[in-house]
Amino acid sequence: MSARYRPLSASAAPDRDLARLLPLLAPGRIGAWADAETFREGLAQGEYRPEWTWIAETDGELRAVALWWGPPHATAPSVLNTLHVQHPADTAPDEERSARATAVAAGLLTAAHTAYAAKGQQTPPEYHVLLPPDWRDRPAALAALTWRRAAAEQAGLTVPLERLRYEWTGGTGTVPRPSPRLRFRPEPDDEVFAGLFRRALDGTLDVTSRTEAAIRGAEAQARDDLAFYRDDMQGERAWWRVAETPGGEPVGFALPSRNTGSHVVGYLGVLPEHRGHGYVDDLLAEITRLLAEEAGADLIRADTDLPNRPMAAAFTRLGYRNFARRLILSAP
Repeated sequence: MSARYRPLSASAAPDRDLARLLPLLAPGRIGAWADAETFREGLAQGEYRPEWTWIAETDGELRAVALWWGPPHATAPSVLNTLHVQHPADTAPDEERSARATAVAAGLLTAAHTAYAAKGQQTPPEYHVLLPPDWRDRPAALAALTWRRAAAEQAGLTVPLERLRYEWTGGTGTVPRPSPRLRFRPEPDDEVFAGLFRRALDGTLDVTSRTEAAIRGAEAQARDDLAFYRDDMQGERAWWRVAETPGGEPVGFALPSRNTGSHVVGYLGVLPEHRGHGYVDDLLAEITRLLAEEAGADLIRADTDLPNRPMAAAFTRLGYRNFARRLILSAP
């Protein structure tokens, strides 16, 4: 019998549905950001919502669950970050089980994308798959990703981007000292940062920013980046810093920030004419120092695109640990 797909908001018994899906959200599962506790907390904060939580059923039995996430003030979900399928207890070959999981998951994602499009969200949300750092060497991780990625592709999310996830902890990382060759100053004028964002886009190794700037123009992308960190992130605007030489020449900028889970390295950019001199280390050190000493952070997390090797090397030099990878699947 074909599966039925629906959000929890369409449920006649939402508490019963919630009780059925929570066991699928076991902690530590490959490919998932939310376990049962995280999901409950997110529901209370408005980051997960009944209308963004979809389930698949066959003959009344729960087959799959998909959780979309968004900021509390959002009117549409930002990303899909958790997708699970309940595998029947049978002895079918692994290939058959994977194919069945792909089919039900693809149907679930397609149904949700159609519903979101009907409400005006024409581009489906990205799917962010959380993976261990060595996932290519782990058969269980490969198997868990195979059907998820196939389902996402069938639902139109065909463009992959892999990111490295890093973390710095106060217990193991040394708080960096202030840079001896740059000075960092706060700057209240958003227009100054808009100009710095725009200049830093020239030759950037950040795949998303580069791609969007090529489509929409550097000015529009710079202002979108600025607005995101100012309005959507939970970090203080007063933390933002302009980096300058002792003579007052701008070298780059540093945006310490935080999200609902932890403090984060929000954004840092070295201006094109100053690249190649190791200033990325100074900017990352200042972000880490400010968050640790002034914001009281004992955990700082960050992502960088896999091709951005200079940024990855800077994280390693400063004592950040690569603890996971994020595979982003998006529509063309």
